[in-house]
Amino acid sequence: MDGFQVLGIANNGEEAIKMFSSFTVKPDIIILDYRMPIKNGLEALKEILQIDHNSRIIFASADKTIKDEVYLNGAMGFLDKPFSHDKLLSTLNECLRSVHLTHL
Repeated sequence: MDGFQVLGIANNGEEAIKMFSSFTVKPDIIILDYRMPIKNGLEALKEILQIDHNSRIIFASADKTIKDEVYLNGAMGFLDKPFSHDKLLSTLNECLRSVHLTHL
């Protein structure tokens, strides 16, 4: 997808955490939805950041009421659903630029 490689797709928050933990090389960016079964995206965000506090996480949700909370808990971006392909790419690229700047 436009130069990006998808390393995995989880069906719920718990699966996302297990998948993230299993990666030897962690993904550059993680995209989470808020409303997921078993564990929601906010719970997954907190647990993933406990595993690796340098993880770059973007939230994608139609629930704008959680936007401030996800930013306060460490998300780097928020995609309001529905979002365009261009908005996704620009958010991913902004996140990557931030990743590269912090690792120089």
